[in-house]
Amino acid sequence: MKHILNNLPKEAKDKHIENKKYFDKLKKKTPKNLDYVMQDLHDAEFKKTDCLKCANCCKTTGPLFTDADIERVSKYLRQKPQQFIEQHLRIDEDRDYVLQSVPCTFLDNENACMIYDVRPKACREFPHTDRKKFQQITDLTLKNVAICPAAFNIVEEMKKKMPL
Repeated sequence: MKHILNNLPKEAKDKHIENKKYFDKLKKKTPKNLDYVMQDLHDAEFKKTDCLKCANCCKTTGPLFTDADIERVSKYLRQKPQQFIEQHLRIDEDRDYVLQSVPCTFLDNENACMIYDVRPKACREFPHTDRKKFQQITDLTLKNVAICPAAFNIVEEMKKKMPL
């Protein structure tokens, strides 16, 4: 996994233009079965991917925290929402609540999430490769292939399975 992660930013950069062109075509002419194919590709990749061996998403990016996330996590930590916000979050340039710093403060030294059962929606859904109407999140996916080896593999498989 370490070898893959070390090469991932370069490989993602090398594929960026190709992926962008592919996604631009995908938006113009979206295959009817796109969501089904993406779900299959996502499921197949995550059958063989152990996120605990990587956790690059938790180490390099922070999730967006919705009000519901803040309520749920602060309750789990037995804190008042305002206390949780002051201790862990900041408001970013898009006026969203995000972590004050990365790696995530809830990531332990074995790459496990200390708040896994109540983790933010953004964490539960990452890397979003099984999202309905996938064609609407291609810009996000372009970023995620440089962070998540599974997302990188899914996009590579997607281009083989659905040449445009």
